Amino acid sequence: MPYEFILTETRGRVELITLNRPQALNALNHKLVSEVMEALEAFDQNEAVGAMVIAGNERAFAAGADIKELADQNAQQIKESDHVAVFNRIMSIRKPIIAAVSGYALGGGCELAMSCDMIVASESAKFGQPEINIGVIPGAGGTQRLVRAVGKALAMEMILNNRTLSAQEAQQFGLVNRVVSVDQFLNEALKLAEEIAGRAPVAVRVAKKLINQAYELSLKEGLGEEKREFYDLFTTEDQKEGMKAFVEKRKPNWRGR
Repeated sequence: MPYEFILTETRGRVELITLNRPQALNALNHKLVSEVMEALEAFDQNEAVGAMVIAGNERAFAAGADIKELADQNAQQIKESDHVAVFNRIMSIRKPIIAAVSGYALGGGCELAMSCDMIVASESAKFGQPEINIGVIPGAGGTQRLVRAVGKALAMEMILNNRTLSAQEAQQFGLVNRVVSVDQFLNEALKLAEEIAGRAPVAVRVAKKLINQAYELSLKEGLGEEKREFYDLFTTEDQKEGMKAFVEKRKPNWRGR
């Protein structure tokens, strides 16, 4: 379906979502974020899709929230509109999402990237949470996800004092998976998504869920969940096919069930 602020493209079993407000450095207004969520939910229900990539352009993934849209709102209006709820809804997507980041990923842009499961960055990528400069704090997960990604001390400096990480620093501190050249960052993200989309669909979804739960459950609870899911996978056709293919030394034919 046509969207106003995003573009979508099918690449085999991978769906590419491109943020498309280049004149505003892909600033995240409510409509853009809602369209991203709508596309993710549609692709998540499509059995032909194995993974998704969210990208901006070479200059900017997303330079932040659209401040013009927010500047005149009061506390009650912000609560009622609940712009940030969409970021939490991204966690409900069962299939892997990879952020392809080049240029600015600041404020809400950094939060959107961190809401994804993996990040492939170009050498020009810059990650930051500069909300302190306009009298607020990150409101779409920045104070929580950033701590889990880079640790308390660095998150404090980034959020309290507007420290921006280069792509190389972001990789060093565990925020991104890999750093590649500007002309290859999107291809690299699509390649990673394609590889994951070619693996056992049910197992991929279960593994993603368990990894995300590891942030919230105790080790004992997490191990219990992992054991239950491991046993349950032996009821799937993919488990039978995967192990049979391994024994027969051939490529498995995944059925997604």
